[in-house]
Amino acid sequence: MSDPVVPVAPSPTAQLGTALADWMDPTVPAAPNEMVLPLPAGVAAAAATLGVPVPTLVLAAFVRVVGTLVGETDVAIGRTAAEAPPVLLRVPLPDGSWRDLVAAVRSSVAAAEPLAGPVDAGFGPGPAALAVLAAGASVRLRRDPARFDAGYAARVGGHLTSALSALAADPDAAYAAADLLTPAERRHLVHGLAGAARELPPTSVPALLTAVARSNPDAPAVSYQGEAWTYSRLLAAVDRVAGVLLAAGLADEDIVAVSCPRSPEWIAAILGVLRAGGAFLPVEPGTPPERVGHLLRRSACRFVLTGPAGLSGTGGTWSRPVAAAVSGDEPTVPVPDTPIPADRLAYVYFTSGSTGLPKGAMCEHGGLLNHLLAKIEDLDLGGDDVVVQSAQQSFDISLWQFAAPLLLGARTHVVARDDVLDVRRFLAAVVDGGGTVIQVVPSYLDVLLRHIEAHPTGLGRLRLVSVTGEALSRSLVSRWFARCPAVPLVNAYGATEASDDATHEVLTAPPAGDVPVGRPLRNVTVYVLGPGDTLRPLGALGEIAFSGICVGRGYVNDPDRTAAAFGPDPFRPGERLYRTGDVGRWLPSGRLSFAGRQDDQVKVNGIRIELGEVEHAVLEHPRVQSVAAVVAPTPGVGKALVAFYTSPDRLPPAELREHLAALLPPSSMPAGLHPLAALPLTANGKVDKRLLLERVGPADSAADDRPRTPTERRLAAAWATALERPAAGIGRYDSFFDMGGGSLSALRMVSSLDGLLSLADLMRTPVLSELAAAVDRARGKPRA
Repeated sequence: MSDPVVPVAPSPTAQLGTALADWMDPTVPAAPNEMVLPLPAGVAAAAATLGVPVPTLVLAAFVRVVGTLVGETDVAIGRTAAEAPPVLLRVPLPDGSWRDLVAAVRSSVAAAEPLAGPVDAGFGPGPAALAVLAAGASVRLRRDPARFDAGYAARVGGHLTSALSALAADPDAAYAAADLLTPAERRHLVHGLAGAARELPPTSVPALLTAVARSNPDAPAVSYQGEAWTYSRLLAAVDRVAGVLLAAGLADEDIVAVSCPRSPEWIAAILGVLRAGGAFLPVEPGTPPERVGHLLRRSACRFVLTGPAGLSGTGGTWSRPVAAAVSGDEPTVPVPDTPIPADRLAYVYFTSGSTGLPKGAMCEHGGLLNHLLAKIEDLDLGGDDVVVQSAQQSFDISLWQFAAPLLLGARTHVVARDDVLDVRRFLAAVVDGGGTVIQVVPSYLDVLLRHIEAHPTGLGRLRLVSVTGEALSRSLVSRWFARCPAVPLVNAYGATEASDDATHEVLTAPPAGDVPVGRPLRNVTVYVLGPGDTLRPLGALGEIAFSGICVGRGYVNDPDRTAAAFGPDPFRPGERLYRTGDVGRWLPSGRLSFAGRQDDQVKVNGIRIELGEVEHAVLEHPRVQSVAAVVAPTPGVGKALVAFYTSPDRLPPAELREHLAALLPPSSMPAGLHPLAALPLTANGKVDKRLLLERVGPADSAADDRPRTPTERRLAAAWATALERPAAGIGRYDSFFDMGGGSLSALRMVSSLDGLLSLADLMRTPVLSELAAAVDRARGKPRA
């Protein structure tokens, strides 16, 4: 037997290359780029028991290793035999024992296909990229040095030896449960890749803010729409809010909903809740009353601080306006400087749930403080920085955006929501406010960069841009540095359940390969896990999990969903573990790579497809900026895979399809490729795949529903361009947002009409005929 070829990429760190020294057979000379491994004891006896030759057992063990490394349940490898043409073996990995796996390998050998040409990227009939050869009492592991370094081959050799040992020890044991890791690799995964250990100071965010404010009373703390609050004014407002809550009977860890527009008063309200020992619950103004009621009931919220418009759905809950609390109209009590322990509840953020009901992630003061200190450390924040607060209150990045600079005596600059929705106004607000650091989602960065590319302008004091919330494409990074080479990008990744971001990757130039999400933050441990919370080998795909002080308590009053995602860390006693549901792997540099969601694994025509893999392949095209793949019901077909993408020059689908043909098997090739001006986003800035599904196969409008007036036709034309839909498919009674429009596509449409209407007009009147009528009335034109 010779030359089974592994379709995997090189994987981390050659520093573990010596781990195989104990397994090498020194009596057999190795060829260049080849390792010789002795067969573990019992392999020959196991082969006799199973009635197969030893090379078949080696092949079965190798298939197990390959399946783990590539994260697949259907393994394809090349095989050559003496004086025989090469063949392709397809081995569906069965559930069951080593005996079952050996039987599956025997079946695949009997059904081998001629290997007449390249089958997939990285392997084919040519020289083996990575191969095993079984001969006598040893196994030889051969590598292509252009593809794999010695350290990677050493780790694969260790995995192969472990698999053979497990098979020989008990052929009837479950092969998937076998531990493939060497001791050195296990230590590296648990300890070597963890974030730097830093002793958490015995303090809290309110205590640090109080100390900073008392030492810098006249320094500007928060700026907003031309007004600046000093630290003394902010601290006074924080203490008044805390005093009002304590006077109302707030107890430690009582939850306080805060629902008011983003402003200095909003910041004072949140910090006042923390100062009083409570936990804040952000509720976006305008949230439907039914959802408000659900959030308050689920969290057992007892207190509500509101904006001028109040908050519907609170029922009999204690409720007061923030302005009254800040201004001193409410009775207060003195606020003692009582220490707040690290394990006290700090906040509850509700996130979407797979069941449709939101789940409230609970995080503690220790995780909050550690995250803010990590931001200060990794972003090199100083007293002269101005961090722009632009995220919505329901998005957890809004918290660090205002809180981190306040721990330094620096300034937070709040940008109003309407300014964020207008890219030109947002950029002006950043520059005019002296902003030095911003954080946005990649989709928004794309729109911001398009504006900068079309209207070259200075960036003021901006020195750093952080992105989070979605995968960051290499194309977008390259475009950014082509236009703004002196402004680094920080790719941040994490989860609300783990105190927000857990990894950072600081980019000062486009990476050579994938854009990693970086290294773990201080006091944060990241694992890539397989079934049963087992550690995945370096370079192998698995579920990303977080451990350490960052991990929250779970979901408020939701024990079932808490138990499904949280648990004790099996590798670090006393720590909590949170399983993200995301898929990733460790890169050679020791950085984490994000590969998509576990729930993006779908079946089309009975074949399992990873949407993240398809999206990754589309992003490999240098002219693609962003992508989202969906599986859509298709008449006469059942389900079809469809990909939506953006590119600066409307990359033709035919050209993209040719690119994908070299990367994807036919089963993963999208049936539809649709270029868009921008991907629709949810309220939190994530790609809204529900709206994308609505765009699949749009039907033409009925004749009597077509636009009638010149204004309706002009709006429909701009509408069609913004939504990437045929103009014939837009009717008089269609709503812009019901047809898939989002805030960014709305911005583009309004901009294309040269002042004919405003974004507020479209938001207020999204139906085409009604909007056209409103425009005509404003211009004094009669209706046709």
